[in-house]
Amino acid sequence: MKKRTYFMFYACSLLWLGLVACETAEQRTVVTIEGEAFHVNGKPTYEGRTWKGTTIEGLLMNSRMVQGIFDDLNPETRPLFGYPDTGEWDPDRNTAEFVAAMEEWNAYGLNAFTINLQGGSPIGYGNKDWYNSAFFSDGRLRPEYMDRLKLVLDKADELEMVVMLGIFYFGQDQNLDDEVAVIEAVRNSVNWVLHEGYRNVLIEVNNECDVNAYDHEILKPARVHELIDLVKSMEYEGNRLLVSTSYKGNTPPKPNVVKSSDYILIHGNGVNTLEKMEKLIADTRQVEGYRPMPVVINEDDHYDFDQERNNFTVAVENYVSWGFFDYRRDGEPYEEGFQSVPVDWGIHSERKQGFFNLVREITGVTK
Repeated sequence: MKKRTYFMFYACSLLWLGLVACETAEQRTVVTIEGEAFHVNGKPTYEGRTWKGTTIEGLLMNSRMVQGIFDDLNPETRPLFGYPDTGEWDPDRNTAEFVAAMEEWNAYGLNAFTINLQGGSPIGYGNKDWYNSAFFSDGRLRPEYMDRLKLVLDKADELEMVVMLGIFYFGQDQNLDDEVAVIEAVRNSVNWVLHEGYRNVLIEVNNECDVNAYDHEILKPARVHELIDLVKSMEYEGNRLLVSTSYKGNTPPKPNVVKSSDYILIHGNGVNTLEKMEKLIADTRQVEGYRPMPVVINEDDHYDFDQERNNFTVAVENYVSWGFFDYRRDGEPYEEGFQSVPVDWGIHSERKQGFFNLVREITGVTK
């Protein structure tokens, strides 16, 4: 098991009566950026590691795990997500099983994952009437969601994992009243992370800002940089969160987002040839405003992990972090899919095993 990152130090002074007064502090996992590389606790990720002649220092091997705090607040659709063994949906069970699985993911070398305060499509693609949001309609935080998120972030902190925390999802942003509520949701969620003291969190303002399903203009491409800049302006005790937003598959970001972001997020959905993957990466690095900064794919539904080259390996060859997007296809069993609710968070399918085996091969991590 990875050594815990909670280190307690004590500043003690003897009082005249012989009593001892002590103050305690926690040292948390800290993610920073140096040029194109991510650093954790002052060192590049996968320090010194190369794979097939390619350095992977500074990359994030990640997976889309956006349903880690999922719930459905619509009583009419909630029964759709019952577990096979009970027939009932249970958000606390979902988060508990998520947290229990994290050590195994990390033992294979996974050092990052994406989770979202409004989740993602619980059927892989598509949205209907379910209601999954960590926000009340005015942008205030729902305590039960944040309690579940705290369990996830505490475990990630212990394991020295980086969390890409998404704030909005296009299947749920309509549940916020107006633009004021959207801004309040950003302020409240970022302030919560900062005041809780988490330093291992990267912000993804919204998932795929350029899809046509967003209701609020400030979440769309022309203005989403305003929210990126808002996040960058927020500090607590001298710390702020690194921030970006993502675009739909096979789409480079626009200059306004590149100029404002600390790192770049792109998606591999629709990138169905290796040549397209190489072009997407090259085009992204040619966008106006680009400077040396990390490029991260945190969603890609192309696999071929048994092949010599695939989207994952091509990304690594081009010094880009890669993220696994796994959902349950029609007719597949419960064990498949990290996005489809209810989720089996274990590595219990051939597709999941193929991904994690390749992560272990590339990272060389053995625990």
